[in-house]
Amino acid sequence: MKRLLFVYNAHSGKGAIKTKLAEVVDSMVKAGWRVTIYPTQSRGDAARVVEAESGEHDLIVCSGGDGTLDEVVTGMMHVAEKKPIGYIPAGSTNDFANSLKLPKNTQKATEIALYGKKFACDVGKFNDNHFIYVAAFGIFTEVSYQTNQELKNLLGHAAYILEGAKSLLDIESYPMRVECEGKTVEADFIYGMVSNSISVGGFKQIAGKNVQLDDGVFEVTLIKRPKNPLELNEIITSLLSRVDNTDLIYSFKTDHICFYTEKETPWTLDGEYGGTHLSVVVDNCARAVEIMVEREEEEAAAAKP
Repeated sequence: MKRLLFVYNAHSGKGAIKTKLAEVVDSMVKAGWRVTIYPTQSRGDAARVVEAESGEHDLIVCSGGDGTLDEVVTGMMHVAEKKPIGYIPAGSTNDFANSLKLPKNTQKATEIALYGKKFACDVGKFNDNHFIYVAAFGIFTEVSYQTNQELKNLLGHAAYILEGAKSLLDIESYPMRVECEGKTVEADFIYGMVSNSISVGGFKQIAGKNVQLDDGVFEVTLIKRPKNPLELNEIITSLLSRVDNTDLIYSFKTDHICFYTEKETPWTLDGEYGGTHLSVVVDNCARAVEIMVEREEEEAAAAKP
């Protein structure tokens, strides 16, 4: 029999996967899979188990938030033989699931994980770590890993907004040198983002238009510190309209970028704390992992036994 490793985070979102667990596993068995079930026990656990066990399985399916998917992808990037990954989103935001057009309905997402088609997706290399859809620093980024899980479960996207509003009272900036494709920019930045996603923090199109998850390049957004309320309003207007008509925001695409600062800067990787760094090198690993996405209806019907 084909072997499937099912890794799930019982604490993601409102813990809904726990009530759907029997139904999900039953669908996997009916699809002809011999299933190994692993509930994650701590941060980083999913990466460890995937790295250790993926070689003995033909398909890895995970359920949780984007942080759980991040760990599964990280584990997969550490093995030579890459296995396809199915994703059943169960987090409070599910940014990357939205980019992949995966449904919130658990059963429908399970069917895609089992009968979908493989999509070769870019992965980010962040120094010695990895991310699947965003690496960021500055305003709002601490919100994602400092907001407690109970508040996330209760309020969803509103939790980020509420906590972020508090951060606006004291905007910290980071003097930084950014090098990319032979060009250098030096400025005080309040926010920086290297992304491969249509949605970040629950906000669609924040990374710009025409985002492709398999084109080998990232979307980069850097926001300079505003000197007065007028400049702050200029930044907000530009972000909301996605019209690049301000010198306060740098937006471009690249497959390689370096950040240097004299002050330890905290980063977030896929919504989880990514440590503090004085220097960061980000590379695009083009089409490095395969994630199951939805087939056309005719293809899906033919894929089922």
